[in-house]
Amino acid sequence: MHMNRVRATILVVAVALAGCSSSIGTPAPLPSGSTQPAPPSIQHVIILFQENRSFNTIFMNFPGALTSTTGLCKEFDPKNYPVVCKNGETVTLKGIPLKTGHKGQGTDIEHGHRAYEVEYDGGALDGFGSIFSGTNAGSQARPAGKYPYAYVIRRDVQPYWDMAGRYTLADHMFSTASTDSFVAHQQIIAGTTRLNAQESLTDTPTNRPWGCDAPPGTRTGIIFTDGTFNDFKGPYPCLTQYKTMADVLDAGNVSWKYYVQSFDLDTKDFDFSGQVWDAFDAIKTVRNGPDWKKNVTMPNTQIFKDLQNGALPQVSWVIPQLYDSDHPASGGNTGPSWVTSVVNAVGKSQYWKNTAIIVLWDDWGGFYDPVPPPQLDYTSLGFRVPMIVISPFAKKHFVSKTQYEFGSVLKFIEETFGTGSLGSTDVRANSIQDVFDFSQKPGTFRPFAAPYPQSYFLQHRAMPTPEQIIKHDGGIPG
Repeated sequence: MHMNRVRATILVVAVALAGCSSSIGTPAPLPSGSTQPAPPSIQHVIILFQENRSFNTIFMNFPGALTSTTGLCKEFDPKNYPVVCKNGETVTLKGIPLKTGHKGQGTDIEHGHRAYEVEYDGGALDGFGSIFSGTNAGSQARPAGKYPYAYVIRRDVQPYWDMAGRYTLADHMFSTASTDSFVAHQQIIAGTTRLNAQESLTDTPTNRPWGCDAPPGTRTGIIFTDGTFNDFKGPYPCLTQYKTMADVLDAGNVSWKYYVQSFDLDTKDFDFSGQVWDAFDAIKTVRNGPDWKKNVTMPNTQIFKDLQNGALPQVSWVIPQLYDSDHPASGGNTGPSWVTSVVNAVGKSQYWKNTAIIVLWDDWGGFYDPVPPPQLDYTSLGFRVPMIVISPFAKKHFVSKTQYEFGSVLKFIEETFGTGSLGSTDVRANSIQDVFDFSQKPGTFRPFAAPYPQSYFLQHRAMPTPEQIIKHDGGIPG
């Protein structure tokens, strides 16, 4: 099922599409230029990193945002599988609940690099009916049918709509990676997964956990500059090939923490409740150095205590448990409440007046999106994902049309704290600085409503085991 592709051809297609007069065309990016120091209004940046939803899936029909209620579909291998649609058929998107899998409805769907290639289809965006259920189309995979042509019903994500409506929503934020969660989490701490001039990481490692604690023999996926890829030829996932924001922030004496779920290193007890998304576990200098105990903070609910105790670092990544992540097939629908609980905790704290909260989703999860992602190199860009910016200085009731990627967030951090540059995608990316109006006076924070309170997340909750999830839907969160 692996496909070779000549990237030059795709670039030509992407340029041609961008030149068309279309309601779903991608706006021309602002020139990146050199980094520009931000005013000292922002002293803390918090990145809340959710899971696996395209922009269209969360914000379909949001006022002022670019979305679509239909998508094109092409015929898929009728000799071997039931016919999903005829070539050129227009499919009307279906509303689905946020809670899927386990005891909910629906399933996880393929969203590795192979799925990206199929769905993107040279810019035609008509291959969403040609992928499989399950994370990476493994042995139990079956056709996903028209399920990827879906959006989450609004009442299930109302807190996200409320935040986006009051502050800033970006409708041209693209995941930097054209693959799934392992690489996406590397991109949000490093802006790259480039190993050398010929190859980069793609897809997920062959074993869990995804990092230096992985069992011996674990391999990462790899993609080459000619577009070919192999899920078993990459290095062991304990990486030294590129710098991360840990290097930049440490060198600049900027405090930081990565709030994530803990796991038992002695028994390797992994229950998929968020630990696989510990991006710094895959960075050798962090995992085996002083930053691990000092800055990789477990459990993720420690952020509530740090906010109360005046111990919030200047830069934070906050990683959810599986149930709270919005991940398809998680059996949970508490993601909007989890994000709301953190946002409200910041808003009620001493930090509100000088903090920027960035709510971001790591990848598109295989779901339909109507905007062709610009092809900037052989690994990126991936499909659109939502980004909400919440701050007393974020523009009010604003939908940003600027082209962003994950390097845009990293660039903003570098500008805000006056550090050096990573030298990865932060160089080419447009900073998100343009979503702020620093002439605004910080107003009083008004809490957002959500079904589950902060106390719910401070209590221990039983999580579904990987075996339960696999048994239910044949897929593994990634």
